[in-house]
Amino acid sequence: MSLEARLSAALSPLAPYLLSVLRLVAGLLFLEHGLMKLIGFPAPMRMPIPLFSLLGAAGVIETFGGLLLVLGLFTRPAAFIMSGEMAFAYFLEHFPHSFFPALNSGDAAVLFCFLYLYLVFAGGGDWSVDAMMEAKKRSAPAF
Repeated sequence: MSLEARLSAALSPLAPYLLSVLRLVAGLLFLEHGLMKLIGFPAPMRMPIPLFSLLGAAGVIETFGGLLLVLGLFTRPAAFIMSGEMAFAYFLEHFPHSFFPALNSGDAAVLFCFLYLYLVFAGGGDWSVDAMMEAKKRSAPAF
């Protein structure tokens, strides 16, 4: 058996769990960005951000979307909204400076956009509230 086949056999069963870890880490990172915008934690933004502004709306999406991802609750719709927010942020804030993300500091926005788009299709993984609710629904008696 080739090395690739052995690695695949050993690692593939762990993929659903690593998907959950990826979702959790991405959610925590977004939660951190949102909290910085809304309440200045863990570090304040450079200026006070009005809640009813684009940055304020981004803070709300990042805070509540990040929290939903951490829990794995409504993962697909939350990830869809956050992917759109990152695409919007990229084209509004980064793209006007350069086409290339390495030159316009948009690398993180592009990565978050596509990571969240992946979660729209992949779901929250086995360690999520979504998975627990689905398992409970399947085990409930049908009347």
